[in-house]
Amino acid sequence: MGVPLFATSLAEHMPRITERLAEVAASGRYILGPEVEAFEGELAARLGARHCVGVANGTDALAIGLRALGVGPGDEVVVPSFTFYATAEAAAAIGARPVFCDIDPGTFCVTAETVERAFTPRTRAIVPVHLFGNVAPVEDLRGLGVPILEDAAQATGATLGARHAGTLGDAAALSFFPSKNLGGLGDGGAVVTDDDEVAERARLLRSHGSHDKQTYTAVGYNSRLDALQAAALRVLLPELEGWNERRRAVADAYAAHGLGEHAALPEPTPAAEHVYHLYVVRHPRPDELASRLAEHGIEARSYYRVPVHRQPAMAPYLSADGPPNLPGTDEAAATNLALPMGPELSAGEVEEVVAACASGST
Repeated sequence: MGVPLFATSLAEHMPRITERLAEVAASGRYILGPEVEAFEGELAARLGARHCVGVANGTDALAIGLRALGVGPGDEVVVPSFTFYATAEAAAAIGARPVFCDIDPGTFCVTAETVERAFTPRTRAIVPVHLFGNVAPVEDLRGLGVPILEDAAQATGATLGARHAGTLGDAAALSFFPSKNLGGLGDGGAVVTDDDEVAERARLLRSHGSHDKQTYTAVGYNSRLDALQAAALRVLLPELEGWNERRRAVADAYAAHGLGEHAALPEPTPAAEHVYHLYVVRHPRPDELASRLAEHGIEARSYYRVPVHRQPAMAPYLSADGPPNLPGTDEAAATNLALPMGPELSAGEVEEVVAACASGST
């Protein structure tokens, strides 16, 4: 059957998930309600945050998070270009201007230096991305003096020092897309914050700008986490820490079996506990490596080959001088390759991947 890129399975949890879904279906409470409130409280407690506001998906979490932090039309938001398109899309969707910064190709994350180079007097927020399960050095960005919205969609459960990703900035956006470390049975997301006013604003915006369905004080969204998704996520949340530990064990096994002799291994940010949503290496000829792996029945995939600042829809947001010079982004885009990763990946499969990477290498 080969080695899959995403080595995950919910099979052992499906009986309990099915039971919980039936309970919610019988309750008749499908939108927000006690199931969502319970999940919000449980996830906030696990992350060490005061508030968790469930929304329909991770992209809405970014847009609502930015607006809850006071970002609006005409404001500039510094975002990395080596990321999923939604990071910049959310800023553009609320009328702000995404301004693209570079990354460190070793960690795949922004740094204080790359962010500062993109700053202008119109900068109103920074969106550092905890890419592939690593954690961006958010504390280093504090001195720049604008709100920070973490894009933690790929890093639920990761930590930097003693704090969880999602609790390092002023607010954070999470995603529960099925492939994520904490994935549901469809779309889902959340805004996490310690700020009472930001949380209140996010709750208002997720429900059409109204708290009572009578008075509308903002133009908001229809973006609420479904109770059915919350029920499934409540079953899976207690498994998150163990799953992430197994992901780290797979990463350690890759290194122990000598993968670093054939590709540049991912570099955790100093003091970070990476959770390896994806295990992404760098290689001078990633397409050749992917083809060699495919010959052995091993899935591999490059991500973000066309960085966001080079996407056609982002052209109106570039300066008159054209695309910015982002050498770290260009290097990461040209050299990255995701190898199989997940809590279900066996020791034998790790050895198989490393052996295939070694075959034909010079």
